[in-house]
Amino acid sequence: MKKNSFFRVLISLIISFILISGCANIKEDPTEDWSGEQLYYAAKEQLDDGFYEKAIQLYSSLDLRYPYGPYAAQGKIDVAYAYWKQDDTANALLACNRFLREHPEHKHVDYVYYLKALVNFNDDLGVMGLVMSKDLTERDPKAARDAFDTLKELVTRFPDSRYAEDAKLRMAYLVNALAQHEVAVAQYYYRRGAYVAAIGRAQDVLEKYPKTPATQIALEILSASYEKSGMFESQKGIEQLIEINFPGERISIDFERNSSWWEFWDREKAREGESTSGAGTDKPWWKFWVDEGKPPSQE
Repeated sequence: MKKNSFFRVLISLIISFILISGCANIKEDPTEDWSGEQLYYAAKEQLDDGFYEKAIQLYSSLDLRYPYGPYAAQGKIDVAYAYWKQDDTANALLACNRFLREHPEHKHVDYVYYLKALVNFNDDLGVMGLVMSKDLTERDPKAARDAFDTLKELVTRFPDSRYAEDAKLRMAYLVNALAQHEVAVAQYYYRRGAYVAAIGRAQDVLEKYPKTPATQIALEILSASYEKSGMFESQKGIEQLIEINFPGERISIDFERNSSWWEFWDREKAREGESTSGAGTDKPWWKFWVDEGKPPSQE
């Protein structure tokens, strides 16, 4: 019995030594005793320097330790921006939606709507990637629609916001992008002999986006699809609409085969004497955001 007791004591001492040694090697959290203000400004410094992962960690600590402090709301705004800069669309949108749910009356809520739209606007599948795929029917313009809806809410609720004018420009762009997507899909169906599907898509353009440049191509697709389908009376009606709305401006529905859809829209804007480039630079205008999308300050 004495021998067994000795071994039990020895084992306990060894385990205690291992645990103590392990704890000694664990580095303590240097921010453990920091105030909310210290956490916030440390996170802000990391954010400004472009160290987004570290900023997110510090903002998360701020949120956990001081969820109702004076820096909590601003931290939630900043962390949404940090996620966006990391191309983490899902978490950026979650952070925006959380803020809008928890702080609907915050002084910077208009910016959060703006940031949410920015996240969706820059989503490749949502805007610039709408018609980049070989199989156009697989492209989902949901992100572009979500961006439009968010910008619309921003402009409606905060017409005097510093972000409102820019939001209106992007809404116009998105409407044209969505219309051109529908036209591209209609062309896709037409070229493959799916004339009924092409007619349906072209009609959607006329119904949903009646004042966009895409309507001219939609009418041409309708006319050609009706002709291919032997629906000559319907074709005659469309031909009359083309002549009334675009006299002497007939275009080929295959003209975009070797070009990008936004090039057509740029040409239309050029006809109206509107520039598609940012002032003083060759950077495309739609890549400009107020303050490059940076969040407003805590003050």
